[in-house]
Amino acid sequence: MDVILPEPWSRTVADCPDRPVRHPCLWLLHGLSDDHTIWQRRTSIERYVDGLGLAVVMPAVARSFYTDMRHGGRYWTYVSEEVPAVARSLFPLSSRREDNFAAGLSMGGYGAFKLALRHPERYAAAASLSGALDLAAWAAKPADSSDIRLIFGDAAKVTGSDDDLLALAGRLAALDGALCPRLFQWCGTEDALYAGNLTFRDRALQVGLPLTYTEGPGNHTWDRWDLQIQRVLSWLPLPRPV
Repeated sequence: MDVILPEPWSRTVADCPDRPVRHPCLWLLHGLSDDHTIWQRRTSIERYVDGLGLAVVMPAVARSFYTDMRHGGRYWTYVSEEVPAVARSLFPLSSRREDNFAAGLSMGGYGAFKLALRHPERYAAAASLSGALDLAAWAAKPADSSDIRLIFGDAAKVTGSDDDLLALAGRLAALDGALCPRLFQWCGTEDALYAGNLTFRDRALQVGLPLTYTEGPGNHTWDRWDLQIQRVLSWLPLPRPV
């Protein structure tokens, strides 16, 4: 994983000189063809978070779809349990729900929503940019069959499972929609994943989840994500330094 740490806020240090600062944290996830270095190489994320008092943790999960693979690594356990535990042992990161957020693009958008919907007690907000949000539809595509076999073993096992965001949205709303993290979703209207984004949007709004949905011209490209991650940072419920 790559980690961006903020300089301590002068106000916080002055007010609590003997108390270690615990930074709010954005868990920022990569897409299918990338790794933990991509956000720093293709966007100005380090510059965008400067002055926000926000740490950014970017783990690598290969092509796992943030899932404990049938034939491969236990990447869901890794990203949901091991990475936070290790990062917090090494760096001054807050474990409070109100200080933790997830975001990602494409496969990482799916991963961010999966973290938020499966662990709403841990995350205050999550954002998906051009996310692969209708996983059952993606799994049904013959072109992706090799990845599906490695991850799930059988595409039919996706629908209704804990890896299906549409099912997770319904379950969370049925339990207590008020406990759901705030969700931000953006997708380009020319993106191949646009239809799946509309499917998730409609499902989330149907069950009453707190979703901010936006779209606009664009494809599956970094110029769009570089712009939208700035919107995500402005949207996050961060404690703003003064």
